[in-house]
Amino acid sequence: MQLIDRIFSIQTQTEFDQLALEVYRFQREHVSVYKQFVHLLGKPEPLTVNEIPFLPISFFKTHAIIAEGMQPQIVFKSSGTTGMERSQHLVADKSLYEHSFLPTYAHFIGPLENQLIFALLPNYIEQGESSLVYMVDHLIRATKHELSGFYLNDSESLLNAIEQGRKTGKKLVLFGVSYALLDLADRQVDLSDVQIIETGGMKGRRKEMTKEALHAELKQAFGCDFISSEYGMSELLSQAYSDKNGLFDLPPWMRVQLRDVNDPFSLVGEGKTGGVNVIDLANLYSCAFIATQDLGKITTGQLQLMGRFDQADLRGCNLLVQ
Repeated sequence: MQLIDRIFSIQTQTEFDQLALEVYRFQREHVSVYKQFVHLLGKPEPLTVNEIPFLPISFFKTHAIIAEGMQPQIVFKSSGTTGMERSQHLVADKSLYEHSFLPTYAHFIGPLENQLIFALLPNYIEQGESSLVYMVDHLIRATKHELSGFYLNDSESLLNAIEQGRKTGKKLVLFGVSYALLDLADRQVDLSDVQIIETGGMKGRRKEMTKEALHAELKQAFGCDFISSEYGMSELLSQAYSDKNGLFDLPPWMRVQLRDVNDPFSLVGEGKTGGVNVIDLANLYSCAFIATQDLGKITTGQLQLMGRFDQADLRGCNLLVQ
């Protein structure tokens, strides 16, 4: 079985560990930026997953990270505020992205044929080259329904589409960037029957707030029992989704570790706050081992996002620490 097929067929922890080390060896040999990074660290060859070095996410701003001899089929760029330098993810095989996000979404949110999907993601569309827009567009088209679609800043059309959607008996899902959902919340509309998936920050449009405060405000305004979140970024080809208690579940080919905030080569255990290291084996032809600027905790095996490092850029998928 090919390496790609094995990645998307992972069922056990042992399989993940074995494949993570295989992907590490492949990238150490064939991704020049990662090869140089590992060489400069001068550490022994990892024998376990916990010993694999993680590339700082900032390298996606300054280097072309792609396997030697491969050309990007598509380039995804990070979101951000005006004038901010954007990260670039050179994706050699965009089918890897589709193989990742389609089953992940279906597993955590539900089968697409039984859904209508509405998207309120104006800034992502305005900036262009968004991995989120690429994903949501595929999800929308997979519903095969004319009401599913992007609604930009047109809240009136969105609310009319939701009202029409209620008559179909299908599950209603709304993807929204945080500030656009807050703008919609100002209208105090009843969306208690809609699964809302919040993604992204304020993009400089509103004051930053913690995820808990954001969700509390949205729940009160829309009458929802809970607000879901999607944890993803341009540098990753996989996503995590939060459940009713706000904790994130990951697909089998994705894992997070937490590093000590003062020592990036030491890991912290469950229940302690640390920097989020992500292993995304779908990133086969770029870098699967990324040290993000997010802070989190592992709680009963699930990821709880706590915010971001103080000096981290304002990014689309996370919130600042108060």
